[in-house]
Amino acid sequence: MLVQGDKTGDTPLCEQVQQYLKISGNKPGQAFCGVIHRIDRPVSGVTLFARTSKALSRMNEHLRQRHLEKIYWAIVSKCPDPTEATLVHYLKRIEKTNLSLISPTEKEGYQRAELQYRLIGQSERYFLLEVKLITGRHHQIRAQLAAIGCPIKGDLKYGAARSNPDASISLHSRRMLFTHPVTHQEIRIEAPVPQDPLWQYFETMYSDLYTKS
Repeated sequence: MLVQGDKTGDTPLCEQVQQYLKISGNKPGQAFCGVIHRIDRPVSGVTLFARTSKALSRMNEHLRQRHLEKIYWAIVSKCPDPTEATLVHYLKRIEKTNLSLISPTEKEGYQRAELQYRLIGQSERYFLLEVKLITGRHHQIRAQLAAIGCPIKGDLKYGAARSNPDASISLHSRRMLFTHPVTHQEIRIEAPVPQDPLWQYFETMYSDLYTKS
C-alpha cells in the first residue's frame, strides 16, 4: 500500500486512517492525519501518524533530534562482511526514475546517509539483518545494503536476482521506539512479519533473541 499519495492516484493509507478518525471520532469536518514515518510501497511493517498538527510538529522535532529509533529487518542472499558495521554513504534522489544514486564520498547534491546493521539470523540460503537507521533518506537501506553487495531479496531496482511473487521486497519496518512528547511515556511499537514462509521462519527462530534488544 501507499502510505502517502503519489502520481498513481491510488488511495494511500493516510487517507484511510483519516477516514477512520473521522468516523470513529464522529467528526463533522475533515479529520487531521499527519504522516510522521512512512515506508516504501513494497515494504512492510510499522508506520506512524499524528492525529493533530501539534503532535506532528512535536514528533517531527523528535525526528530532527534523532529521538525516534527505527529498527528494520532485511533479508539478503549474501552474508555481509563484516557481519556487523556502521555504513556511511552519500545519496541523491532521482525523481524521474525513483531511485537513489549512491557515492562513498561527499558530492554536491548528495545527502549523508548513515545506518548500523548486524547479522541476527540465517537459513539455508538467506541471511537476516537488523538495521538501525541513523538518518532517513530516500531508499536508504535498499541503496546502502546494495552498495556492500547485499541487495534486499526481491529488490530488482537495487540488484536483486529475482522479484518476490507478491512484488514486495524483503524489508520490514520491525520496531519503533520513542518518548511520547506529552506524557513522556516510553512507546514501543513492533510489527509482526508478513505471512510468508521465510519471514515466519525467521520470526519463529530469532524473535525471542532480539525482541528485547
